[in-house]
Amino acid sequence: MVNAENRPFGHALAVSLVALLIGCNSATSDNKSVAQNIEQWELQLDDASDGDDWPAFGRTYGEQHYSPLDQINRENVKDLGLVWAVDLPPGNPATGPIEVDGTVYLASGYSVVRAIDVATGKVKWTHDPKAPEASGIRLRQGWGSRGIAYWNHKVITATQDGRLIALDERTGEPVWTVQTLPEGAPMFISGPPRVFDGKVIIGNAGSDESAVRGFVTAFDADTGRFLWKFYTVPGNPANGFEDAAQEMAARTWHGDWWTYGGGGSVWNAMTYDKGNDQILIGTGNGAPWNHKIRSMGKGDNLFVCSIVALDAKTGKYKWHYQINPGESWDFNAAMDMELADLVIDGKPRQVVMTAPKNGFYYVIDRQNGKLISAEPFVEVTWAKGIDIKTGRPMENPGVRYESGKTTFRPTPLGAHSWMPMAYNPKAALTYIPAIDLQASFDDTGITRENFKFAGGMGLSPGVGYSIDAGGKDVTGWLIAWDPVAQKPRWKLPMETHGNGGIMTSAGMLVFQGRPDGGFSAYDAENGKRLWNFDARAGVVAPPISYRHKGRQYVTVVAGIGTSVGLFGPMFAQYGIDYRTQARRVLTFAIGGTQQLPPRTPYKATAFNDPEFKPDAAMAARGEAIFGGRCAVCHGTSVIAGGTAPDLRGSAAVADKDSFTQIVAHGALVSAGMPDFGEFKPDQIEALRHYIRTRAAVLRSGKKDESVGSAHKTGE
Repeated sequence: MVNAENRPFGHALAVSLVALLIGCNSATSDNKSVAQNIEQWELQLDDASDGDDWPAFGRTYGEQHYSPLDQINRENVKDLGLVWAVDLPPGNPATGPIEVDGTVYLASGYSVVRAIDVATGKVKWTHDPKAPEASGIRLRQGWGSRGIAYWNHKVITATQDGRLIALDERTGEPVWTVQTLPEGAPMFISGPPRVFDGKVIIGNAGSDESAVRGFVTAFDADTGRFLWKFYTVPGNPANGFEDAAQEMAARTWHGDWWTYGGGGSVWNAMTYDKGNDQILIGTGNGAPWNHKIRSMGKGDNLFVCSIVALDAKTGKYKWHYQINPGESWDFNAAMDMELADLVIDGKPRQVVMTAPKNGFYYVIDRQNGKLISAEPFVEVTWAKGIDIKTGRPMENPGVRYESGKTTFRPTPLGAHSWMPMAYNPKAALTYIPAIDLQASFDDTGITRENFKFAGGMGLSPGVGYSIDAGGKDVTGWLIAWDPVAQKPRWKLPMETHGNGGIMTSAGMLVFQGRPDGGFSAYDAENGKRLWNFDARAGVVAPPISYRHKGRQYVTVVAGIGTSVGLFGPMFAQYGIDYRTQARRVLTFAIGGTQQLPPRTPYKATAFNDPEFKPDAAMAARGEAIFGGRCAVCHGTSVIAGGTAPDLRGSAAVADKDSFTQIVAHGALVSAGMPDFGEFKPDQIEALRHYIRTRAAVLRSGKKDESVGSAHKTGE
């Protein structure tokens, strides 16, 4: 497969191409042609479209992750087979592809975009934005984008360093590029952009690590021209407020909250409600998580952990619903939101549905933001329920760790993570990749007076915590949820949590992958597994389905990446290795007969380190550094889950000079390994000592007590 040459882009090229586009559009005939073309793609983005294409992260504006195609169905899915596969280089493969007019587009690694011909599986072109080299400190959290967008012959991607780039669909050449983040701001992008009504909107992340004030920005999708910006938390009152919504929100904060940033990052969920011409954004946790620190334990802290409706044309505030007022557990509301028209109590209602981290499934009137219903879809112990009259949680005593400690379900990993759920209007069911774990929080000794952000984008929640199974054998579920009755129709136990995103179809099928390498199709009505394919690699990314020349296809990207990689201890049984795991684009159709090569066997092996002598105090210091800076990619307890190499087997750790060159001097930045130039020699040595300690445990062959636990580190 031959890829087109990647050429550097710059401001001059972007401006000249935009000018050319504007000039061409000056002619009446061309204006008519462009208008007709845009109308064509508007129709494909509509929830009622025919399903020939999958041009957006959730296919359509309503983000249902639903295909109206039924050529592949319950009766013939047993004949579904692989028609082509494209190998991908090392880097994040947990990304949602799109498809338009016979071409699949995806952004793997650090937003390296590829165009693949559906008929042949040949790569048409590749564009590498060189994001690691441009990211600087922003490379320290995140792994590249989880998805891309399409508008009017342009593929739109966002990069780790904050750029939004539109690429020509035919050549992969940049049409325009804009930087969406303030210079030097400790933010990054990990979520997919969304297009709507000729605009593209993008958020960002960073609330787990720094004094960040969240926002979203909208640009013209054809030219990259700035349109509007909305902040999700208020800034310093002394500087004035950008709009009335910020002034309103400020009344729900206390103390000098602006010195902590406030948080509220929109790192994932955005949905366009075309009927009401509004964009819905799902906001993240507060910065820091601990409400006692950021707001003196007082106030609701708008618009943290909320769904906020904005006027699509102006970006002005319309309404909000706050999932967790005064949020203090990283129960953010950034999980995908799906739109539907439901009949509730005999009346048609326009609703938005979401299953956020806190474990409750919400049905909300999307015209006014009023709560219709909310019920738990996994075990919930932090609250008794949601008060329908007020919309507020009925929290259990002590859950805000008033005495310093508390244990509860679910966890900061979420009862549902970023992997999207899917809604099937034909079955009237939502399918949720659910997580059932337990968290313990303890902020003993941490006060508002002594709290400081770690700096350098190190994890800074303002509370210590751990996550485990809490005595349960089943920690992951595939749940078919009835959003009207607010109860499960069926649920299937999974071997572990962290299972893949979901796609459902009019063929009454539900498709989902798993960390063990299985990619399966289930009966949408009863949950019976009808088909399973050994992908030879874990599958986390959401699948898509589309039709080309009369044939229906299913495409998914296989390989472990993003935050799932920090589950290394819980995934140890699957032998997932960054260096040897397969990363592939897999495409299926009825009658496909292609075969994949065997999976590369992997068993973690420690590097040779005969001179090592453990020092408990030094290891403890290194563990603290690793947990805040390194586990986000290299896995909890140095047990990697596929997002980055398993350092217990890296000979570079045993060599002091090599380790220093990598960690302090950025020897591997181009491969995605950030530099930590501010680390002092004693910090580097403590970090290295901890990793050597963990390698020694592996080398000993003794049972590793870290297996089965995890810590959440970043978005």
